[in-house]
This record gives sequence, structure tokens and C-alpha cells, in this order.
Amino acid sequence: MSIFRIFTSILTLLLAHLSSAAMANTSGTYLLDNVQVLDLDGDVAVVRPDMAILIEDGTIAAVMPAGETASSGDLTIIDGAGRIAMPGLVDMHVHIWDEASLGAYLAAGVTTVRNASGMPFHLRLADRIARGETLGPRLITTGPILNSPGANAQINHHIVTTAEEARAAVRQHHAAGYRRLKVYSNLTREAYEAIRDEARLLGMTIMGHTPEGVRAPGVPYDKPFAIAFEELLDDGFVTIEHTESIVWHGLRNAHDEDAGRALARRIAAAGVAVDPTLLAFHNLLQVAETRGAYLTRPGTERINPLLVAQSQAEYDRWTAEDPAPHRAAFAFYQRMTKMLAEEGVLLVAGSDAGIFTNVPGVSLIEELELLEGAGIGRADVLRGATRNAAMALGEGNVFGRIAPGQRADLILLERDPQADLSALRAISAVIAGGRYLDRRQLDALRAQAADHDVARTQRHLVEALEAQGVDTTALGL
Repeated sequence: MSIFRIFTSILTLLLAHLSSAAMANTSGTYLLDNVQVLDLDGDVAVVRPDMAILIEDGTIAAVMPAGETASSGDLTIIDGAGRIAMPGLVDMHVHIWDEASLGAYLAAGVTTVRNASGMPFHLRLADRIARGETLGPRLITTGPILNSPGANAQINHHIVTTAEEARAAVRQHHAAGYRRLKVYSNLTREAYEAIRDEARLLGMTIMGHTPEGVRAPGVPYDKPFAIAFEELLDDGFVTIEHTESIVWHGLRNAHDEDAGRALARRIAAAGVAVDPTLLAFHNLLQVAETRGAYLTRPGTERINPLLVAQSQAEYDRWTAEDPAPHRAAFAFYQRMTKMLAEEGVLLVAGSDAGIFTNVPGVSLIEELELLEGAGIGRADVLRGATRNAAMALGEGNVFGRIAPGQRADLILLERDPQADLSALRAISAVIAGGRYLDRRQLDALRAQAADHDVARTQRHLVEALEAQGVDTTALGL
């Protein structure tokens, strides 16, 4: 090879490297040119070829035919190379234990997360992300989980029993800066109704498990729950979490399709959105099916080690479970989810990542695949992780679509996910709040998500428990 050709090859590689580096750090104003825009707005999803998207300071300024706008002198143009551009994904149910996991979400195309178990550090982290000081998906968080003593109480729950305790807890959450509350299964009637009423007074929203009241002997098979599921449908839940919880509480765990469809109609009539989180139970089943081997599959290195240590008893239990009855239960949960969709319930997508063996980021894609497996059409599955999430949160004018005025959260794909959802596993680039991240940077973020700071995670937990008045020294923390 001549010296000239060697020099030319080196120069070409150098320019390609510089171009890639520039795109990885692009923010501010730029044009994403030559893309196919996946439009999920209408009843029928369409792909609009030969389009360009103008992004200005984190917002979509214009969506236009490619080549229609002449570039100004200093406008950066990124060639989308004909790739599919779609809205960034939204995971409506995650548990973030430490900021190390943030990159795993971005690497999987998740540009917004709703954290469902708040700690004080989440409020600080959300502010840092919003200011651009920390790279991560937009972080929405509830306060600490509000629960009463009982079968489902956990160490990090804010435990309340009386109406007075519940009202004080809600006021405490509001004063700390939380504007969203998460309620849980064990809540007594007195505590739940006080939470609901105080939340309305303070302009706070509620999501979570539907409270059941004190569980008496014989509940639910021989006796009804202290709080009927139907009582809660007009209480203003942003979302009800977990299809399995709906079956447990709403159907008293009866796997009855006629009763299930009637319940789905009542939920739809009430206008309450549902977050099925099929993956939460599916991964329990997978551990049972594999006799525990599923716990060490690739990707689990991105699960926080403190969570793993706390989950050992649960891992042991599910490793020893007979999978057959749980396999049948999961099949009904999928059928129930399809009935919810067929009856017009607004479905969103949440993975419950950050608990048990649910890996941050990729778990949302696995959830979408399970929703498709339930019989929900691909376009509706994609809406659940984009437009529907924004609608449920009352932010349809803020994000979830590719349109002028929307937050610039997008992903670039090599293939159309309407043809095959596995296209979501081949992301070329992510735009998060206007910041362009190429595949090389996304890979680095995913790798960094396995670099855990356990001491920092423990400090987060201790701070959260002490804010709730827990004596952490008595717990050995």
C-alpha cells in the first residue's frame, strides 16, 4: 500500500472517530435528518419515511420532510441513515437503589422512569438529571411506600395504621418534596382513607396496589376483603399496579374468565389505567422453572448487590417451588391483561426492575414481549411504553410522542418494531432530553451500570428509614 493510501485511510478513520465523538456529545440545537418517523398517534400506527427532526435545547422544535430546511451555518446535522425514529420508552414501575443503574435504562432506550418506592436521594437525583448534571432518564418518583403491618410489609415501607398516622405521613412526604404517593396492600381502611383524603387536600396523586384492609382468617377464599376492590375505582388512582394483584383482590384470586371480563369492564368504565407488570410474576416463575439457574443469567450483574443480599430468602423459596401451578396462574394473568385491553382499559408498561431478579433497562423490553405474548397488538404494546404512559401521568403534551413542543426523547432503531419487537434490542442511538447518545456511549453506560457502590446504596436506605423514624441501629444498619 502506498504512503498516500495509508495516510488517506488513517485520515478517514480519524474523521469517522471525531464525527462519532461529536454526535455522542451533541446537545443544544441540531437536526436529525433522514429518518423514518414511527407515528403512534392515530388508531393505526404509520411509518413516515424521509423525515427530519429539529431539536432545540431539549425540545422537538419541528418535524418536517428531509431536505426541506436548508441548514444554517452552525447547525449540526446528524444523518439518521434511514433508521426508524420513535419516542423514547417509559418504564412506569422501577425501583432505583442507586444512580449506578441509570445508564442501564438509557442503554435500553428508556428515557423516562417512574420510581415506585421513593427515598430522599431520589428527589436530589431527579433534580440533578433535570439540570443536566447527571446523565440518566427523566426520573419521576413516588414517596416511600405507604403500608400497614401485615403479610406484605417490608423494611423500607412507611408503616401507618391509624388515620392520624396516615395523615401525618402524607404531610411529611409532601413537605419533603414528593408529589406522588404509592399505597400498598395491607393498608387499613382508616389509614387508606386518610391517605386518599389528605392527598386530595394537598394536590398529590396516588398509584400502587389496591389496599385490602386488615386480612382476617379465611380471606379471600372464604371471606371477602375488608376493603372491596370496587370501592377504590373512583378514588383517582393514576395507575393500579400488577395484573396479578387485580386478580388477587378484584377476583379473590379466582381464575374465572367471565368474572375477569366483567371486572375489566368496570375498570374501563371507571377510567383507571393499569400497569400489568407481567414480568414481575414471570421472573418468579422462571426461577422455579430453572431451579434457580435464571438468577445468574447474563445481565444480572446490573442488579444492585444490596437488593440481591436482601432477596436471598425469596430466591431460595422460588428455586424450590413447583412451577406447574404458577405456570397456570401466569397464563391467566396474561389472559386477564388481554381482557383489560379488549375492554378499553388504558394500559401502560412497567417492569418492576430493581426488585427480585428484574434487570434495569432490558426488563422493560421483556415486559413488552410478554404483553405481545398476551395477545396485545404490537402498536398497542408500543403505545403502552410511550404515549399511554404520558397520558396516564397527565403529561400528554410534554412527552411520549414525536411532535413539536414535546420533550426530545427518542430512540433510533435499525428495524421497525411493528414488524418485530426484537428491533428494540438493536438500538442505534438514544436522544434523552435532547442529548444524543450513540451506540458506543450506550454500551459504556450499560457496562458502568454493573459498577455498584454498595456503601452509597446503604447510606440511601439508612437515610430513608431514619426519615420515617426508624431506629436503624436496632436493625444493625
